[in-house]
Amino acid sequence: MNMTREERKQKISQSLAKRHRKEKGFRFFGLAAVLTGLMCVVLLFSSILYKGLPAFWQMSLNVPVYLDPKMIDAGSKPVQKANETPAMYQARYIDWQTKMGMVDWDALLVKSIENQDKSLTHQEDNLRSIYTSSEAYRLRDMVFADSSLVGKTVDMKLLADANVDVWVTGKIDRQLPDQQQQLSPEVRQLADKLVKDGVLTSQFNFQIFTNTDSRSSPASSGLSGAIVGSLYMMLIVIFVSIPVGVASAIYLEEFAKKNFITDVVEVNINNLAAVPSIVFGLLGAAIFIGWMHLPLSAPLVGGLVLSLMTLPTVIITTRAALKAVPPSIRQAAQGLGASNVQTVFHHILPLALPGILTGAIIGVAQALGETAPLLLIGMSAFVANVPATPVDQSTALPVQIFLWQGNELRNFFEGRTAAAIIVLLALMIGLNGLAIWLRKKFEVRW
Repeated sequence: MNMTREERKQKISQSLAKRHRKEKGFRFFGLAAVLTGLMCVVLLFSSILYKGLPAFWQMSLNVPVYLDPKMIDAGSKPVQKANETPAMYQARYIDWQTKMGMVDWDALLVKSIENQDKSLTHQEDNLRSIYTSSEAYRLRDMVFADSSLVGKTVDMKLLADANVDVWVTGKIDRQLPDQQQQLSPEVRQLADKLVKDGVLTSQFNFQIFTNTDSRSSPASSGLSGAIVGSLYMMLIVIFVSIPVGVASAIYLEEFAKKNFITDVVEVNINNLAAVPSIVFGLLGAAIFIGWMHLPLSAPLVGGLVLSLMTLPTVIITTRAALKAVPPSIRQAAQGLGASNVQTVFHHILPLALPGILTGAIIGVAQALGETAPLLLIGMSAFVANVPATPVDQSTALPVQIFLWQGNELRNFFEGRTAAAIIVLLALMIGLNGLAIWLRKKFEVRW
């Protein structure tokens, strides 16, 4: 049926209006999806920051501690004499250490607090419950390191006990009956008095970055061991996964013949990228610990496991970066007589470098946040030392977060957990920011 010109124009206008409505609808839903995603990210980060930032501040007492020689009667630190054998010197040194260990360091701290407020006299037991137990050992270690401090006054910042911090900061319901409170009524009253008098104040806690984890003194637990362990693992990932992954990608993309074997390799690489991380933990436990007998809870094993997990990502992103280089670059180089090796390493690789660096750093950032494979190689064990080498026992930031969120002192460690997440996210955002900067720096437009 023939349509008139006006009918055709009307039909075309209706079709265009329908297409424009669909386009607007698609744009609306796309914008809504982006805004929804951003809202979720904002809510997530807001929740973490709301809970985690206050955990960087902790109730503390600034106390001038007088190291009374009458109470520290161990004498000065022994020095080996000229006519003394090593065994004799060692015996004197051990005797000095024994005497130092028998000093009542808590009494020194309590007496110093009492000197600030005479009304606190005769409350020794309650005052010992105000600060965390590790502070007495910290004072002892200070004198161990420098015995000339005896007879002098040193300024110390004493961290409040975890239960005191929870009570003072309102992280526990004050209306709970006494049998459900962690502190006695006397200690609770004393803590409130110290806060009112300005003796117990909230201060930024640098020890969360310098201390290791602690079970006997939760208030002094920190992230130094986990941070160093994670850094060791990331170094191993960088020096193992990235060179092997980039070399494998270059060979598969530029030199390997296209046949059944390479097809199988490519399919398996793509499949490995989708394998759950816990499977790599099982593989690492079987190979590195069960077969090679490498130490449990060591950053070396964790780094090797994470390297296996990161390899597929590095290979896939590197191959994508190599494919993105225009074929004309290859053709021009080969037309001028360059060999395949010269073409790849002198022309293709420099142009693909931004994409390779981006993929590698994103793979490392992904490995930094993995927890499941580390649990299977024993890195969930409690370790109270900072690892000196990659073969020393250690933990990692994701595992430390996992351990803290299950701690029985939940009111205190909920904020600590969020603070550890902030540190982990800061490292991951830093790595991703480095990837963006490197991409911009080395990017070449053609």
